[in-house]
Amino acid sequence: MKTSSERILTTHVGSMPRPQSVVDQLFAQDQGRAYVLAQFDRVMQTAVREVAAKQVAAGVDIISDGEMSKISYATYIRHRFTGFEIAEVPRATPKDLDDFPAYKQRLADAGGTPKYHRPVVRDAIAIKDLAPLEKDIANLLAARDEAGAIEAFMNAASPGVIAVFQPNQYYADDEQYLGALADVMKVEYEKITAAGLILQVDCPDLAMGRHIRFRDDDAATFKRAAQAQVEALNYALENVPAEQARMHLCWGNYEGPHHHDIDLAEIIDIVLSAKPQAIQFEGANPRHQHEWAVWAQADIPDDKILIPGCLDTTTNFVEHPELVAQRIEQYAGIVGRARVIAGTDCGFGTFAGFGAVHPDIAYAKLRSLAAGAQIASERLWA
Repeated sequence: MKTSSERILTTHVGSMPRPQSVVDQLFAQDQGRAYVLAQFDRVMQTAVREVAAKQVAAGVDIISDGEMSKISYATYIRHRFTGFEIAEVPRATPKDLDDFPAYKQRLADAGGTPKYHRPVVRDAIAIKDLAPLEKDIANLLAARDEAGAIEAFMNAASPGVIAVFQPNQYYADDEQYLGALADVMKVEYEKITAAGLILQVDCPDLAMGRHIRFRDDDAATFKRAAQAQVEALNYALENVPAEQARMHLCWGNYEGPHHHDIDLAEIIDIVLSAKPQAIQFEGANPRHQHEWAVWAQADIPDDKILIPGCLDTTTNFVEHPELVAQRIEQYAGIVGRARVIAGTDCGFGTFAGFGAVHPDIAYAKLRSLAAGAQIASERLWA
């Protein structure tokens, strides 16, 4: 994982707004409609090249493929593994939105809910097709080199996030389900890193899971489950060097009250027990910005790198570069300037065809991130 002894590097969580040509292909695939695989591949290859170039032009140092080929950050797995079927099951909603039913209805009426099929596990999980992953890797490597990016990372779902959000109707218990997921994700993680890419495991299960799947349980029950999810993740990463992996912690990439979010202080020890060297987390939105103080009090291992969110990904405000710089400096004061990379709270395109931030504004925000990192660098290395 590249760091710098001269300036603050910039990155983001991974997903970027998809062009309509990509959205059309993804929904045709997800809904089982006829589509031409060769055309699908061409569209994705072109989109990855374009999104890589846009990231570099905006000043992003460590880029991704924008998750162009994935309809969402976790449900993409049904196209790669056996055992998953589409089913009509009640969709769990965040507890905070249920407290404000009129607002929840307004979001639904305005199209504020992503539309995609939800996988359910009804058979044994095994690898079905590695070709989509191999194509993703090839597309990102080529785009990285063509755009001249310093480094590139690829997103992959954690075993925990799949288990928490995709209902299990096959395995006897959560332990067996997690174990099966860890076995197949292990292959994906190792292929990504063997190609020379940084692996980012997406772990909203460790935070958002509290007010969705575990909304009616006590905190102790949730934390036991979260610890088991980290153990499954660590097993899946056993052959991946810690310095080649980073993880994303998230309370949900939606505009809502978030007053049922579990406090970072309650889960930080569990998060720090995960193997990835870098931790990317929300630090810009008004529900979690104050938690820099939790990081300041935490016993952070000397080899950990912090990637605080310096941009909110649920609002079309473009953060002032000076605010970005102040946020960066806050964390540099905790772990040192060489162990901070400037990031975003979450992705700009968590679900294909859906996103709160307009695509043009998403890149304006990234330009502001880069400008803020430059300001912070000038002060931190003065």
